[in-house]
Amino acid sequence: MNLKQVTLAMAKGRTAKESLQLLEKANITFPDFNEESRKLVFYSADQMIKMIYVKAVDVTTYVEEGAADIGIVGRDNILEAGADIYELLDLKLGECRFVVASLKDIVIEQGVTLKVASKYPNVAKNYFATKGMHVDTIKLNGSVELAPIIDMADCIVDIVETGGTIKENGLQIVDTVEQISTRLVVNKASFATKTEQIRTFLSDLKGVLKS
Repeated sequence: MNLKQVTLAMAKGRTAKESLQLLEKANITFPDFNEESRKLVFYSADQMIKMIYVKAVDVTTYVEEGAADIGIVGRDNILEAGADIYELLDLKLGECRFVVASLKDIVIEQGVTLKVASKYPNVAKNYFATKGMHVDTIKLNGSVELAPIIDMADCIVDIVETGGTIKENGLQIVDTVEQISTRLVVNKASFATKTEQIRTFLSDLKGVLKS
């Protein structure tokens, strides 16, 4: 095995295609990659990068555990995981935001207790903690907008791009939690042991982003 080879964990999903196009602009290509393939491991044209194609929610785990040196994943997954990794570059892809939304006006202030539905319970808890609030979270994997409609929750914390789905279901945005986009993350030990390769990778991507 080439000791200089770097392993990249690429998140499957809607931003994978754009991320790979960005890499291609930086002359980093994976000739054998095919979204329809069942293969999970691909190599760059120069064999210097091994890409593992994994679920977005698992990218931070692979990077934190050292199974991957670098990861490309949405900040939503980074925030939810709370992994001990370096977040080094915003790729400006898949830009959207976390919001709090509800059917009616809710009070966001210290001393108020709310029931919150979200695909991202840790993000929700951390946000409300900054407001000095305790919340009861309900983890849902889809259609979180339904929770306030059927009185299962007071509000939701979810990702929006245009806010269309929120409005169509009669909800209103109460507050913005954080802007999110696709980011480059790095394993802390790898950054020390493969500094040159990782810095080159970063530099190549930064050059493309600036152009």
